[in-house]
Amino acid sequence: MSQLPADLLSLISFLKKLPGVGSRTAERFAFEFLSWPQEDLASLAEIAKTLKERLPLCSLCGCLTERGGCFYCENKDRNKEHLCLIASAREAFSIEATRSYKGMYHVIEHLLSPLDGRYAATLNMDRIKKRIAENGVIEVILAFDSTLEGDATALYLKKQLSTEPNLKISRLAFGLPVGSSLEYIDGGTLSRALLGRQTF
Repeated sequence: MSQLPADLLSLISFLKKLPGVGSRTAERFAFEFLSWPQEDLASLAEIAKTLKERLPLCSLCGCLTERGGCFYCENKDRNKEHLCLIASAREAFSIEATRSYKGMYHVIEHLLSPLDGRYAATLNMDRIKKRIAENGVIEVILAFDSTLEGDATALYLKKQLSTEPNLKISRLAFGLPVGSSLEYIDGGTLSRALLGRQTF
């Protein structure tokens, strides 16, 4: 790899930041880019450059917006009494694909992971509780990965929200594989987990 041109090595190092992409795959992708027409490379660069400004996060729920509007918060047909807490905006799309949930979403800042410097103190509980109060939420669904970090976060949030009067706290029914990410779960399995959620 050390004999590769510096610019190619720089591209490879960026590609390796993608999840699941190791050195060999990143190198293969980099050489693939060299075969692309210049206009395609320019289009990709422009998309990457403006992606975050074109798709900002909703200031209320944290999901992606398009042209400044939030599909979930501005949709009057959504059930405001159900609030699904998720770890990233990406997971809203996975849940929506099941067509089993018509409530609201709320993206928390991160899953708890002390080893990575992500502590409970940095979770904005006041923001979550404010949404619960303003929308008259009767059920909070904790939809996190079935991992140590996901479990720790769910337990912490359950403890913090247990003081809310008449609030049901549930979690996805994990017929999901332990250690799995929601992104890779098929729609049928995720749909059954959502419908079979249990009080947590």
